[in-house]
Amino acid sequence: MILLYTEASPFARKCRLCIAELGAGQDIALRDVGAVSPLAANAAASAQAPLGKIPVLVRPGQAALYDSPVICEYLDAVWHGSLFPADGEARWRALAVQALADGAMETAVALRYEAVFRGNGSDDDPWVVRQTARLTSAVDAMARAVADFAPAPTIGELSVASALGYLDLRFEEIAWRRGQAALAAWFDSFAARPSMQSTAPTL
Repeated sequence: MILLYTEASPFARKCRLCIAELGAGQDIALRDVGAVSPLAANAAASAQAPLGKIPVLVRPGQAALYDSPVICEYLDAVWHGSLFPADGEARWRALAVQALADGAMETAVALRYEAVFRGNGSDDDPWVVRQTARLTSAVDAMARAVADFAPAPTIGELSVASALGYLDLRFEEIAWRRGQAALAAWFDSFAARPSMQSTAPTL
């Protein structure tokens, strides 16, 4: 199998974290397809996924899988992992935290695209103000949830780590750590995991 990704993508990092946590790195090749822009198609991604977005998991003799929640759950099933609890409240908690973090990542990527490709990233633009408020709200929700984060990471914790890592990479000005001591302490500890170290963007 081949994972199509870009190094800065938080969604691709989430998949790479799953691969590392599952010990599947020897069986999945990583292929950096370069820049993915909302203004032009990426040929490698578009050849495998109708929306032309990454990450994409290319499977020999089978249909490609996208997007990150589907890829991560598939990998966990194939490698018999425990990133997705099988049932009960633990499963719904993990999925809800993943959805929260994915929403934060979607918002952050949209803000990044707005600033880079449209040049409309002014701090007083109403759209930017609203999206920034959504990010702040998401971080607040993560901070409220951090006390219940699982000692052995699930897809929820991996998603939060990907989201916060992306904020560190692209949105230093948001200063998400301000007033969030418990969440920041959790992230700094989690960032020491080998999976986090090996997937950290070098951009």
